Amino acid sequence: MQGVMYCQRLKAKDFTVTAESLSRKRVGEREYLNDVLTKDLKRVLNHYFEKVIEIPRIRAGKKQTIETLINEETLMIAQFLRAE
Repeated sequence: MQGVMYCQRLKAKDFTVTAESLSRKRVGEREYLNDVLTKDLKRVLNHYFEKVIEIPRIRAGKKQTIETLINEETLMIAQFLRAE
């Protein structure tokens, strides 16, 4: 939730526009969050993903971080798709 609220506070001046080659004959523009805010957003998101939640891990434990939950759910989806 903190990451979403962080993104809602961003303004147009927080972004940098750069020209990039799309093909040999075409150039397009791409917007990037400036370096300072990118580092800050990464810090906010990492803090969020390291929070401990009350969902048991697949193999061990009663609690896990959100990051671990995402990794385990991804593993379970891959196993399902491979019919394991």
